[in-house]
Amino acid sequence: MELKRIVKFQGSVTSISNGLDFKSGLDTFVGTSKGNQYIINSLTLQYELRGTAHYDQINDMCFPRRSSDLFVTCSKNDIRIWNCAKRRELLRIQVPNITCQCICLNPPGSTILSGWGDSKIRAFKPQSGKLDYVITDAHQGAVTSVICTNSPEESSGQYGVVSGGADGRVRIWRGNKMIASLKEHKGAVTEIKITKDDTQLVSASADGSCIIWDFHRHVRLNAFFDTTMFKSVVYHPDESQLLTCGSDRKITYWDAADGPIRVLEASEAEINALDIEPDGVVFVSGANDKIVKVWNYDGGNLMATGEGHSLGITRLKISPNQQRIVSVGAEGAIFIWKMLEIGARDLVAEAAARGEVYEARAQVEDEVDDDGSNYRNARERHEK
Repeated sequence: MELKRIVKFQGSVTSISNGLDFKSGLDTFVGTSKGNQYIINSLTLQYELRGTAHYDQINDMCFPRRSSDLFVTCSKNDIRIWNCAKRRELLRIQVPNITCQCICLNPPGSTILSGWGDSKIRAFKPQSGKLDYVITDAHQGAVTSVICTNSPEESSGQYGVVSGGADGRVRIWRGNKMIASLKEHKGAVTEIKITKDDTQLVSASADGSCIIWDFHRHVRLNAFFDTTMFKSVVYHPDESQLLTCGSDRKITYWDAADGPIRVLEASEAEINALDIEPDGVVFVSGANDKIVKVWNYDGGNLMATGEGHSLGITRLKISPNQQRIVSVGAEGAIFIWKMLEIGARDLVAEAAARGEVYEARAQVEDEVDDDGSNYRNARERHEK
């Protein structure tokens, strides 16, 4: 037997499949361990790259504030920007041998902020992928959550950055200068959300606590405790209530000034991700049961499910135009789902077209039928 030709791809070859004659004799598909798919001419071994994907767990994803055409994902070694409609990778930002844990875009979409396993926050330009600036030693251990303020400071014109780390600290930054370091969590900070007027922020932690902070005075305003490892937290659009999820397989509604008001038995596995529409009608959840779920917020009822992931869902987001849901998973897959008709209605835009202002109002009242002892016990365990 004589070797006539050889060709090398990025990553080891994991699959080969014969297909129809695509063009110029391209008749065989090849998949590799680096998430690339090629089509080749089986005689000449000429090839074209047909598609790319992450080859490791995707840790986070986000949309630009005012665009549903693009979204950003992060994983081991890289950040990628995707065209949502064409399902095609547009740009890849690589940092070898380091895992990107979290990402966000500033409101204009001019900067990608990212937290990494080497304790650094890196800011990149999305058009070119060039490094803008680096915050070294942002936390002791990995940077696990990062978010940007909604408005720039009047004096500097810079957007503030809030980060959370595996060390349990929440830190506020202006550029690469730390303004405040808040330490009350005893476990990793899993997610941070900030109010629309940038006056308050909430941090969720694996230690079973959610803390609401005053953004400007850098003090704790309120705290919620439960017997769970919190994985995600979101504000209702009117910011009077919050949703949390975690290892207890429940979705909990909280009054932002009080405590739990509703608990949903939402999954048979840990729930990792939540997102809610700007008009507050529906929210979505993703869990280790590999199922995307769409819920009615006020009613608390399950409206639809989507199955396709082969491993747990790590993050999911509703597109700004509310037409799609994008979910990412531990297997490295990205799924794009069509939103339900009731969720796809943009009530804010419809009201604006009529010359009116739509105001989302949370209608959920206290439904928790206990004396609050479970939550007091969780608080006591946290404070010991």
